[in-house]
Amino acid sequence: MFILAFFGIVRLVWFRGMIRGMKVALHICCAVCAAGAAERLIKEGYQLEGFFYNPNLYPEAEYFRRLENAHQTAANLSFPLYAGEYIPADWEKAVAGWENEPEGGRRCWQCFGLRLSATYQFMLKTGCDRFATTLSMGSNKSARLIERLAVEIGGEAFLSRNFKSKEGFKRATELARQWGLYRQNYCGCRFSLRDLELRRKPVNNPDD
Repeated sequence: MFILAFFGIVRLVWFRGMIRGMKVALHICCAVCAAGAAERLIKEGYQLEGFFYNPNLYPEAEYFRRLENAHQTAANLSFPLYAGEYIPADWEKAVAGWENEPEGGRRCWQCFGLRLSATYQFMLKTGCDRFATTLSMGSNKSARLIERLAVEIGGEAFLSRNFKSKEGFKRATELARQWGLYRQNYCGCRFSLRDLELRRKPVNNPDD
């Protein structure tokens, strides 16, 4: 029993040593999700290169607000953050034909794929060993779907994590409150903003 426990510890130390030499290109969708996800990966021993690539964000002021807060998260956790090009037309092209899809439908799949592909290319350009995304932190985002899309793009280079598991989302919100981060109330694209505004719009009662 003692020998088995000893070799188990040795394997764990060896595995953590392997991880410590690995650099991960982490796609960041927002500061709050990044707070919980990046903290977890750093605790696991990974070195991070943050990549903020979100051409889906609307309006432009929202993009820069989320980018500014993402920089705050990166500074608090001491990892570099790089911003990809903000070209909304690229996102519009990627989701063309899926404008009327509901939140979480195929339009979102196209959006995820666009951002994951860019993160994979960022990984290759920066010499990182793996790539990952904070998208799985979202309570309404399927970690399995994200993993499937990412593996189709980058195969075994994708570091799969369901960041909202093990109270990950709770930890992210705790850090957000602690650091005073901006907490948005819609996913980010113009369609999600439209849906938010429709939900807020009062319903006219014909009996009134």
